Amino acid sequence: MASSGSGKSTSNSSSSQQRRKLAFLCDTCKSKMQLVADLLLLSSDSRPVTTESLSVFGESFEKCRDTIIARTKGLSILTHDVQSQLNMGKFAEVGESLAEMCDLVASLVECSAHAAYLAAVESPGSLAAVPGLVDRYRMTRARHEVERSCQVVRSSALADLTPQLLLEVSQNLSKSLKSLTDACVLASESSGDRFAREQFKLSVKCMSTSATALLACVKEVKTCPSELTRNRCVLFGAPLIHSVHALVGFATEPQFLGKAATVSPEGKAVQTAVLGGAMSVVSACVLLTQCLRDIVQQHSPPDAAKTPDYRERLKNSAVAVSDGCNLLSQALRERSSPRTLPPVNSHSVN
Repeated sequence: MASSGSGKSTSNSSSSQQRRKLAFLCDTCKSKMQLVADLLLLSSDSRPVTTESLSVFGESFEKCRDTIIARTKGLSILTHDVQSQLNMGKFAEVGESLAEMCDLVASLVECSAHAAYLAAVESPGSLAAVPGLVDRYRMTRARHEVERSCQVVRSSALADLTPQLLLEVSQNLSKSLKSLTDACVLASESSGDRFAREQFKLSVKCMSTSATALLACVKEVKTCPSELTRNRCVLFGAPLIHSVHALVGFATEPQFLGKAATVSPEGKAVQTAVLGGAMSVVSACVLLTQCLRDIVQQHSPPDAAKTPDYRERLKNSAVAVSDGCNLLSQALRERSSPRTLPPVNSHSVN
């Protein structure tokens, strides 16, 4: 009997840990999707998106459009997977699908924003953007990734800080810091202002010193896990976040950002239609993620997921994602907002 009780306790502990990790992942994914939407869909600036994954599209609206439409199909499949896995209580699989969905949404938004820009500047009377020393979107995304990595160490229980997770934290930090460093080095070399050249270099030096101290602490947690070593990561994570905020704040001052595109009214209409379709997708995915989080906060998530209320919320969220994908695809095909188009089978009334 004692053995049976012990097994049940271990199972409950494992389930609780999985729920805690999934809830944290929901918060992380929501934050990422909302950040990307804020930067690319709600910004008044009209600029190209210059991430590495978009470099293959160049100035081709058609390539962007076809890629986006293909990715919306993958997004619909993922939302179905999340529902099925949650109903079966497969938290690990739900987490994997959610993370994949979040990355796909971010990629979809980037591609949509770039397509909207290309369509807008193709319109008569529009003028293309002039690139600056730095790219605000890439800098802000890198800053967010540094914040997220520090948040993982700060918020996770010691038992959740597995060697694999700590390795991912270190790799993500290193990648984001390299992105910031490379951007600042290039900006320093290209700037004609003496103060700016030096400040870019000093900002990188400050960030690098803080990063070295934090990464040493992360390595120590992996070697000797304890609350003491974990708390050191929290302690040395704070100055890194401050230095990264200072660096990005300086680097994204208006004089370093170039000039946004001048868009004609016709171009603005096309751009608004595409961005609106993308926003519909993001909003629906955020709602789906919030629904997942609400479910995992319950004492018995598998049971909660099967109750009519949560089942209906999940279904409605998935339908909203599908509707958003259709709106976005149609906006790209028609280069106008589907909400302002007459119904397909409509007849004019005299």
